[in-house]
Amino acid sequence: MTTLNLHAVFSKIKLHDVHEAVFRNIVSIQTSQDLFDDLSAAPEDWALAQLVEDDVKPPTYFSSTPIIHRPFEDAHWFNAIQWPFEHWQSSRYSDGKFGVWYGAESVETTVYETVHHWVNGFLSDADFTHETVQIERKVYAVNCDAALLDLRPACAKYPVLTHKSDYTENQSLGARLHKEGHPGLICTSVRRPEGHNFVILNPKVLSDPKHHCQLSYRLEAGCVSVHKGAGRAWLRLDGAAVC
Repeated sequence: MTTLNLHAVFSKIKLHDVHEAVFRNIVSIQTSQDLFDDLSAAPEDWALAQLVEDDVKPPTYFSSTPIIHRPFEDAHWFNAIQWPFEHWQSSRYSDGKFGVWYGAESVETTVYETVHHWVNGFLSDADFTHETVQIERKVYAVNCDAALLDLRPACAKYPVLTHKSDYTENQSLGARLHKEGHPGLICTSVRRPEGHNFVILNPKVLSDPKHHCQLSYRLEAGCVSVHKGAGRAWLRLDGAAVC
């Protein structure tokens, strides 16, 4: 694979001033749960475990109430924004040494992106791709206010940036932007080329997360059906789209 000339890429990139809601699609559950109820049958033990957790939580999310009663604002902030900045993972624009937040311009684009990673990552690793499997998802609308590098023209010119499985060049680009303190970039969606993704390196440019909709994915016979809300069929991704 040809090595990407970052100087040539950056010399053509322009800033795109973003002030809009960006969609973030994450794993979720339909109903609330007390996360400590599998440790003990006694509610007083759940409360004690909650107190221990509260003692080690960052001050921003301090709460003296049981987990099921935490303020919705804190839960939305942590789930929709803060999580990837505290749980670093290797991804298209990070080698795992720093956190990256990914969102998209539409719910549909988030579906194509997350279905691919769900099937070809989690389910493939667990050898569940030939089973019937269902998962619940939650989509947040998050305000983004930042001057982001617009990588979309470069994605069209340099196919290596939209390679389906090799992230080497993207990670080099992301590492440089992170080191230099850039807030992030916009790039073409690999899984849905008519859409685009927001790659955010600084959580300070994100704000006011709001729950947008609930989704469920069902993998069956190599296809994924997507339901929005209370069981309403919305999208169906065939094998080619899933892979």
